[in-house]
Amino acid sequence: MKNRLYNLIFPIWMLIFIPMTWLIVLPANFLIDSLILLLSLFLFVKSNYWMIYKQTILKIWGFGFLSDFIGALILFSIYLSDFFIQNSVISNWWYDNVFYPVSYDPFSSIFSIIWCSIAVLVSGICIYEFNYRVSFKQLSLEPKTKKKMALLLAICTAPYLFLVPTALFF
Repeated sequence: MKNRLYNLIFPIWMLIFIPMTWLIVLPANFLIDSLILLLSLFLFVKSNYWMIYKQTILKIWGFGFLSDFIGALILFSIYLSDFFIQNSVISNWWYDNVFYPVSYDPFSSIFSIIWCSIAVLVSGICIYEFNYRVSFKQLSLEPKTKKKMALLLAICTAPYLFLVPTALFF
């Protein structure tokens, strides 16, 4: 299982095994999303900050969690795939080059780097699409401005901690 802050700060397994961490992660994620949204408004909109902020922040925050969850499912799918290839010809190779490295140190195998990078990329794409198509849909801004804002949010809040080796914490 990969370390992960819901968008930037925390390992996902702590959210599951220590539910009190939600009390830290929820406000931290809200703060990060707020700062990036306000930055994008400052850079690309230059007016009506608070109206747009109030209209979109909860959607951005919720879709950020959903996008991270989608990326986490890609990482967790490694466990399902391991179940199906047990006792097969490639079982040892799979364990040594994909399963174990994704779980503990993605940088120990090119295959695990690719797997984790795909999870980060898919999450980032989901953040972009959800924000552009849903969160910003009702805004009276030009599509180009909405795309820039969605792209900044996607780049800055993608779950890069999927790539952090959990082996560092053990």
